[in-house]
Amino acid sequence: MIVFLTDSNVNPWREVKKGDADKCPTDYRNLSVFGVCLRNPECWLSADADHIANHFGRNPGEFRVEDPKGIVESCFGVTRLDKKEREIADFVSAAPIRRWLSNPSFEDFFDQLWQKSKELGCHNENLRQPQP
Repeated sequence: MIVFLTDSNVNPWREVKKGDADKCPTDYRNLSVFGVCLRNPECWLSADADHIANHFGRNPGEFRVEDPKGIVESCFGVTRLDKKEREIADFVSAAPIRRWLSNPSFEDFFDQLWQKSKELGCHNENLRQPQP
């Protein structure tokens, strides 16, 4: 499987996704998933404002903004030379991803991954089912 992940900046994320899919060679489209973050990846990282705020000991309102890039990068300590990829990966691994489904572009990405997992015979937790 090939996963393309990009951001939409100020462009409509569905248009960016379609444009990316159109650039993909036809022979590989059935193996591909196109994730386009609504605005930027920080929007996905802060989709559950309560969780990220608790993680950093901050106020959830700081993350409930149109573009949380500044606050998210500040909390992780991201710089031009150090993108804090390991720290962000650890955060994502522990995040309650089911709550990120409130973000429409993440929900679309999740749905594509879910469909591909079914096509490939993988067994994954269905995040759409309520937790016991």
